[in-house]
Amino acid sequence: MGTRWRHLLAEVGRFLTVGGVATIVALFLFNLLVHGFNTGHEALLDDHVFVAYVVANTVGMVISYRGSRSWAFRDRPPRQADGGRLAFVVINVVTMALPIGCLAISRNVLGLADPLSDNISANVIGLFLGLVARFYLFRTFVFKRPIHLPHLALPHLAGDPHEPLSEPTGRSTSGRALPPSP
Repeated sequence: MGTRWRHLLAEVGRFLTVGGVATIVALFLFNLLVHGFNTGHEALLDDHVFVAYVVANTVGMVISYRGSRSWAFRDRPPRQADGGRLAFVVINVVTMALPIGCLAISRNVLGLADPLSDNISANVIGLFLGLVARFYLFRTFVFKRPIHLPHLALPHLAGDPHEPLSEPTGRSTSGRALPPSP
């Protein structure tokens, strides 16, 4: 197996690990908010399953960003001023429609409102669809690989890197000329 494939598999493994931790947290919060885990009280958001899903997955998204930036895609430096946060949030919000759509079909079309149906629709089927979409979109738009152009190295620049490439002319080409120094 080539270096490129080993690097990709390592990146996929780290991405899945970070996503797994974020998913466990979101899964726990979602079920606590919607189903209450037999606490003896009505669940906090049992009538607001979509709000509960968004809240739980927003917490998961924060965990996912930190893990992705600092570990999963650590060899891909930020290329945007905000470190890719805006693109990360936009991608997560857009791809969150996939599991919410699965949950909506389960609840509103099929009439299933039990914990097992909620989790299979949103956290198995929807999660898989969102995972595939996010991995591709994160690699493409948020955690881009740095550009290396070794084949464009100019041989005449192989000299001392501390020497200037040209002699100063004393003329400015970018605006008003500065007065000569004494």
